[in-house]
Amino acid sequence: MTVIDPDTQPGWVAEVEEDDAADDMPLSTRLSIADTLTLGNAICGFMAVYFTTTGVLIPHLTGNEDGGMARHSAAMAVILMLLASIFDLFDGLVARKLRASAMGAELDNLSDLISFGLAPAYFVVTWGMVAPDSHQRVSVVAAVVVLLAVVLRLARFSCVTLRDGIFQGMPSPFGALTVVAIVLLELPFVPTLLAIIGVAWLMVSRVEYPKPRGRLAVAMLSWIVLSMGMLAAWALDAPGGQMLLQTGCSLQIVLGAMIPVFATARRVNTFRDNRREARSAQIQ
Repeated sequence: MTVIDPDTQPGWVAEVEEDDAADDMPLSTRLSIADTLTLGNAICGFMAVYFTTTGVLIPHLTGNEDGGMARHSAAMAVILMLLASIFDLFDGLVARKLRASAMGAELDNLSDLISFGLAPAYFVVTWGMVAPDSHQRVSVVAAVVVLLAVVLRLARFSCVTLRDGIFQGMPSPFGALTVVAIVLLELPFVPTLLAIIGVAWLMVSRVEYPKPRGRLAVAMLSWIVLSMGMLAAWALDAPGGQMLLQTGCSLQIVLGAMIPVFATARRVNTFRDNRREARSAQIQ
């Protein structure tokens, strides 16, 4: 029998063993299909910032403004945010159906910060520089408020456990799209500013929002696709495109305002019912 002395073997043997150990990386740390969708979310957020910069902000600063090109670029930026929300919707569904990696939650938060924190905040900053009746410094403050609201909301989401089926505070994709809708509606500066700050407050509030599952997820996906169509019609200057844009933005804002009202009314009714049951139990 041949005896092999490990001290006399070439150094490459140990290196091969180390490489084999590296290849045995746990599956939980590798990218899954859901993670790929999450990265698509991050790419859409970055590209939204790119289109806002190259198509709206730079032409304004250089004096080469083209109304059609600016409208097309703004619409493209918002469509990319809508597409990011689709990725955000499906990565969770895929993660529940298939394998989810250990990085999934962290990737999701980082991607949401780009697409639903940085991108809409940057959109607000650009609006403050381009709109004729706006105040740049005040709009920067509003943008910072939106960004911080998303950061705080995502941080709270990571460390607070709630009952299944609800979010606490307006979800960041919904909040980002509502902020953009407020800007696109082209209201006077002060109402626009107050509405943006109101949405930021809702994102960090304790108002309960239902998670998009089942029919609600289908309804949300349908609304996102419809919104993309409205934005495309507006960008292409189609007949009635401006009216479609205003209608879509108004519905988004109304929906954002009505959900907290219904949620609050439901909590009040639940509280009253619980008090009635407690009094009935005491009487018996």
